Amino acid sequence: MSNAVMDTSFLLDWVKYNKNSLIFHIFDLIYITESVLSEIRNEKALLWISANLESNRIAILPELPDIIQKANYLVTESRRLPVRPLDFPESICLVYGKVLNLVVLTENGAAVVAPYFYNEYKDVKVMRALDVLYELYKQGYIKDLRNEITIYSEETKHKFAERDLKRYNLI
Repeated sequence: MSNAVMDTSFLLDWVKYNKNSLIFHIFDLIYITESVLSEIRNEKALLWISANLESNRIAILPELPDIIQKANYLVTESRRLPVRPLDFPESICLVYGKVLNLVVLTENGAAVVAPYFYNEYKDVKVMRALDVLYELYKQGYIKDLRNEITIYSEETKHKFAERDLKRYNLI
């Protein structure tokens, strides 16, 4: 298993999913950065974080000066591209993904495409909820992927893009 870093967009959706603990079958440890933590105001999300901090399945990543500098640079550079720019919390997740070899968990489109636009981040693995659900299916933790995607969408109100569903031959 590997470790991951989770951004706000992923976290707020994932905690609504009634099988949210399944993610720990894929990742030993999930990090949350200080800036992501400071954005969370949702009680359910805070309780999920607290419970998993207590059981050592989540850890908080401090934002060190060199990491902040790299994240700010990435935010600035993203403003020069013809795609949606990165915000700081997603940017710092990408930097930690690179530095600590963590999978980046996000629903942010700019963070998803960043490894394709920035050569130094090309090896950073980025996963959306659909990718996590598919991985859980591949490993046998989910039996019916189509049904589980329907459940996830109903519980989280997250609608997966048609192109992403096609990627997994789901439509």
